[in-house]
Amino acid sequence: MSIRILVADNHGILRQGIASLIEKQGDMEVVGEADNGLHAVELTRQLRPDVVIMDVSMPVLNGIEATRQIREELPETKVLALSVHANREFVLDMVRAGVSGYMLKECVFEDLVRAIKIVMNNQSYLSPQIANIVLEGITKNAIFDSANRFKEILTPKEKQMLQLLTEGHSAKQVAAQLGLSVKTIEANRRQIMEKTQIDNLADLTKYAIREGLTTV
Repeated sequence: MSIRILVADNHGILRQGIASLIEKQGDMEVVGEADNGLHAVELTRQLRPDVVIMDVSMPVLNGIEATRQIREELPETKVLALSVHANREFVLDMVRAGVSGYMLKECVFEDLVRAIKIVMNNQSYLSPQIANIVLEGITKNAIFDSANRFKEILTPKEKQMLQLLTEGHSAKQVAAQLGLSVKTIEANRRQIMEKTQIDNLADLTKYAIREGLTTV
């Protein structure tokens, strides 16, 4: 039986290229493609792939939050991060979210194929550079560090809302995206500002970038 794969990356050429190469594997098939994190979550719910290849930095909903939602709702689905980021916080956040593997986009396709097969065997795959970061994080007890105020004080919904707002979406657009009223969005925005002790969108955007929520 073929391994069913969903490819999530907001760069169309790269996403389609990965999908095309996977389709040439006799024991793998691409069941869907997503160009943002929210779409990845929705397609995963619908298609129930075996593996989701997930970019970390995506619009609407970043790969970290998308991974967390997928793993909470569909724990049998493996998520394999494929990213340009070797930043310690990005890596550890994806590990916390529940990825089965993390690779850098500089890898060759054969490594990606091997990683897919490894995670399908309920094992973890980390490229060498990423493995060093994770080991260092474990040594310093950083993966389970609860001192990060951003992760403690903002709910997943608030983090998604903050990402949308800092990506330039209006309160009306965010309300439509999340199925909430504009008044609720405005109230939650004030609450986010109170929680983070930041009183303007420019500084909120810097904060979101620093915490790995968005790359805008």
